[in-house]
Amino acid sequence: MNIDKIVLNELLELLSENKASLFNEISAERTNHIHVVVENLYQEHNASAVLRTCDCYGINKMHVIENINKYKVNSDIALGAGKWVETESHTQGEQATLECIKTLRKRGYKILATTPHTDDYDIYNVPIDEPMAVFFGTEMDGLSDEVLNEADYKVNIPMYGFTESFNISVSAAILLSNLRNRLESSDLDWKLNEAEQTTLMINWCKRTLIKGEQIEHEIRRRIIEKRKENSAR
Repeated sequence: MNIDKIVLNELLELLSENKASLFNEISAERTNHIHVVVENLYQEHNASAVLRTCDCYGINKMHVIENINKYKVNSDIALGAGKWVETESHTQGEQATLECIKTLRKRGYKILATTPHTDDYDIYNVPIDEPMAVFFGTEMDGLSDEVLNEADYKVNIPMYGFTESFNISVSAAILLSNLRNRLESSDLDWKLNEAEQTTLMINWCKRTLIKGEQIEHEIRRRIIEKRKENSAR
């Protein structure tokens, strides 16, 4: 058994049986096939609601572009989702958006830009066979030209009323619900593998336990020392 798996087992023993069971159950439903990216959100309730939606639909990571507005989370709305969803910030001034796109492309992600001003794709026919990073912009201005120009796919959410767009948190919920349903019905290998689940649960344990980082460090130290002793015999 590798060290990470041993560390996880020891950490889980420090949790309640119910919490440990939840970690196993929920991590098995997490995905890195979809990442969510929010660009310059300035309203805390929207940013927090998107984070909460990511958790509800099993999205493992959300990227935050902050080249204009600082990303803030309202704990009353997020309901602790920040504890369970990984966030990665991109803050390199005016180049933050392009830096984020470049990073995601290197990791094998297609760039999917949500916009009502396109007939290219909608939520029912946008390709899902490759990992995708779904970009959401502000309600007032939408996504930046950098995202729209660099996007592999531009996708709209069909609407049938006078209003041009949904609230961003509603857009995220509709799109992620549809993509998740399509993935569930596909033959794609889109959920976290065992190693990824182990890493994720270790992180969850560290955030849950008091002095979790120190506890993990001590467990690893003890395991390594024991293996050294065994190999010296």
